[in-house]
Amino acid sequence: MITRAGAGPLRRLVVLRHAKSAWPEGVPDRLRPLADRGRRDAPAAGRALAESDCLPDLAVCSTAVRARQTWELAAGQWGTPPPVRYDGRVYAADVPDLLAVVHEVPAEVETLLLVGHNPGLEELVLGLAGDGLDDTLEQVHTKFPTSAIAVLAWHGTTWAALAPGTALLTEVTVARGTKK
Repeated sequence: MITRAGAGPLRRLVVLRHAKSAWPEGVPDRLRPLADRGRRDAPAAGRALAESDCLPDLAVCSTAVRARQTWELAAGQWGTPPPVRYDGRVYAADVPDLLAVVHEVPAEVETLLLVGHNPGLEELVLGLAGDGLDDTLEQVHTKFPTSAIAVLAWHGTTWAALAPGTALLTEVTVARGTKK
């Protein structure tokens, strides 16, 4: 079990993998849109975040079309969505790149939503989690599918203090919408 990793308020990093994307012929990867299932699952992710009281103060989202669409559909489930920053570094990012983006977040943000892609997001969650509640770590080790949400909690005065092994993985959810 990790100990309280630092001084400061409780912070949460909420990691959302984009919803299921389509594979249209001739469309570059960065421009691939959501598939029908993704358009059903992304709003379900927004509802899941609201139901678990994990609404962010700020969102940082990949510039890829499928990530942007996931953000828009998820945030559309909330009364007043928080500000969003679209950051090209989140697309195809590895853990050091993702941590660099997170470290730039202003200190007044207590809950941050990061919307992006695998394998970077899965590796980030596993790298930051020093421990997990129940079977959360096992769930992420097994699979971090599209529309998966992981919630990491830690204490710190700034986001730059977030380091590998210092967070507690408190929740893992895979949002799924229903066919109409």
